[in-house]
Amino acid sequence: MPYREKLILALDVAEPDYALDITDKFSDYIDIFKVGMELFTTAGPKIVEEIHSRNKKVFLDLKFHDIPNTVSSAAIAATRLGVYMFNMHTSGGLEMMKRSMDSVVELCLKENLQKPKILGVTVLTSLSPQVLKDELGIQHSLRTHVRHLSGLALKAGLDGVVASGHEVSMIRSHCGKGFLIVTPGIRPSWSPPDDQKRTMTPKEALREGADYIVMGRSILHQEDPIKALELISLEILTA
Repeated sequence: MPYREKLILALDVAEPDYALDITDKFSDYIDIFKVGMELFTTAGPKIVEEIHSRNKKVFLDLKFHDIPNTVSSAAIAATRLGVYMFNMHTSGGLEMMKRSMDSVVELCLKENLQKPKILGVTVLTSLSPQVLKDELGIQHSLRTHVRHLSGLALKAGLDGVVASGHEVSMIRSHCGKGFLIVTPGIRPSWSPPDDQKRTMTPKEALREGADYIVMGRSILHQEDPIKALELISLEILTA
């Protein structure tokens, strides 16, 4: 898989026009663009349609988490939008994930649609082991928790998970080669971690076994974003 298919650029901005300007600017370098909660809340489904009109793929990063019926309905809506991949929180439970996957498969067979890749979010990269224990009441280790949630996603039939680079090799060992792992919290060695606690460089994440890496601010906030992307591309190629 060439580097441009491994790197997902996060459109973590509020203005639709700015998001599309970014898409156009990086069109020669990036195939998949991430639309998160901020952009989707301000722009709605139209932003997905606009990115698709540019022959680009969308990772819809809304992290669905609700009762099984609600999430399966949202999964159907995301599928009809034609997104390349979308996600939901694994902590929503086995039934929520399984019903969503089953509903999407049934819809795609019935309406002859391309099935999106469905991912389960394990533990956010902004959370530390201490927060997991003291605030969320998870008494076992962060790695044990991620391993358990990844196994739950696999059991539910999901295509993969979203997880920190620090847990990639463990997930790969536990869930197998065909299980997709999308890794956010990626920062080049020359970029600050911002609000992320469990970061990793692009080369490190890919060597650990990540299938896709997600980057946004560490590219877009550089003085010369294209130059930054070229440096990151070289790092990916050497992985």
